[in-house]
Amino acid sequence: MATNIRRTSNPLAGINHVDLAQLEKSVEKDAIKPRVYFKRWFILLMFIFLSASNGAQWIEYSIIVTIVSEFYDVSATLIDWTSMIYMLTYIFFFIPAAWLLDKYGLRVSVLLGALGNAIGAWVKIMSTNPDGFWITFIGQTIVGTSQIFTLGIPPRLAAVWFGPDEVSTACAAGVFGNQLGIAVGFVTPPLLVHNGTKEDVARDLNVLFLASAVLNTVVLTFILCFFSSKPKVPPSLAQLTQQQEAAFDSNFWGTLKKLMTSKDFLLLFITYGINTGVFYAVSTLLAQIVLEFYPNEGETVGQIGLVIVVAGMAGSVVGGYCLDRFKKFKLITLIVYLCSFLAMLAFTLTLDLGSIAIVFANSLLLGFFMTGFLPIGFEFAAEITYPAAEGTMSGLLNASAQIFGIGLTMFMGWIIRSVGTFWANMIMSGFLVLGTIVTAMITEELRRQKAHEIQAHMPTSNTQLTTAD
Repeated sequence: MATNIRRTSNPLAGINHVDLAQLEKSVEKDAIKPRVYFKRWFILLMFIFLSASNGAQWIEYSIIVTIVSEFYDVSATLIDWTSMIYMLTYIFFFIPAAWLLDKYGLRVSVLLGALGNAIGAWVKIMSTNPDGFWITFIGQTIVGTSQIFTLGIPPRLAAVWFGPDEVSTACAAGVFGNQLGIAVGFVTPPLLVHNGTKEDVARDLNVLFLASAVLNTVVLTFILCFFSSKPKVPPSLAQLTQQQEAAFDSNFWGTLKKLMTSKDFLLLFITYGINTGVFYAVSTLLAQIVLEFYPNEGETVGQIGLVIVVAGMAGSVVGGYCLDRFKKFKLITLIVYLCSFLAMLAFTLTLDLGSIAIVFANSLLLGFFMTGFLPIGFEFAAEITYPAAEGTMSGLLNASAQIFGIGLTMFMGWIIRSVGTFWANMIMSGFLVLGTIVTAMITEELRRQKAHEIQAHMPTSNTQLTTAD
């Protein structure tokens, strides 16, 4: 017997005929109807707090670089490495982490991330003495390594738990969590840790580290008790298809190979790394960039960082909403990328005007577009690589971000100290121009959207299916 299927909608034209027929028969046979669960919001909220607790520790040393370097008697470059260690460990370990996520699902990865966050935070409590930099660096390395289990989660969590009309918004909210933590990391250390005697700084650091350790322990407890890997029934037909068709996703190394030999994904791999790498470099070097022109604004630097990240959170949410609403993935990606360049250029050209208010205004634009790009890049990649496992895809994108982040942070740090901040910022603006050009070269093929549309055009009565010998 063969199944003849009458199609009445052009959007399905891009789906392979055999795959569509198999999918329709599978759904008809198993009588599975995708649904969403209210629990998805609680799952997302737990992940947001987990990601925030990791992000907050990323920048907590660099934002008070002068105080910390004097307390531990180490160079500013070593303090920069407390941030870059996040990037370095991700480059080395993201492949095993992506394999683990693909093999064992969300719960195992998220639990490992939460456990590492908590352990690293408690280790740092033992480092609040002038000879304890090596201890604090070990704790920071543990926390940085934990990032490999959480940084690539947002697109996977969104796809596994959320419906087709909310998946981009959910992904943006997941990225929002990391940005929330970075915002806390920008503003909290300057408020809690102040210049003073060694004893004063040690006391302030102890308060900072203890608060972080307690928070991370609470987050770990909630995840251990309540976090689930996936719902009983998938939220969309695209996710159902992805779970049923094991030929692509069950072969991790096959997925990796296909992604790294895809022209469009490789182009996005480069552009995502450039944009996010510039953001990492600006965030890590922010104190050095601003204090060159405003040497008495140490606490203000943290507030500028807060503005960048809070604006980025808004940009993430707006970007996710626009993707869900308009489905114009390449166009929105291009617009945001171009605006990131313009914001970086404005930040560079007005930094020396002597007005901290202008710095705040340009920082807001910089954060809104540059940080807002993060979930947009994830979702664009998910579309052009479907049905590749989201964890593998996002892991590769984040690896690109870490590679560019380390390279740009080290190079721009050297440029700042040897040539000047203006030229470092101009070079980063140039990288964003390059990224915009490369993004324009990507072919937009929205494979996941086509899979979602199958559900809307699925036969609902026997009159739409006929059988023949």
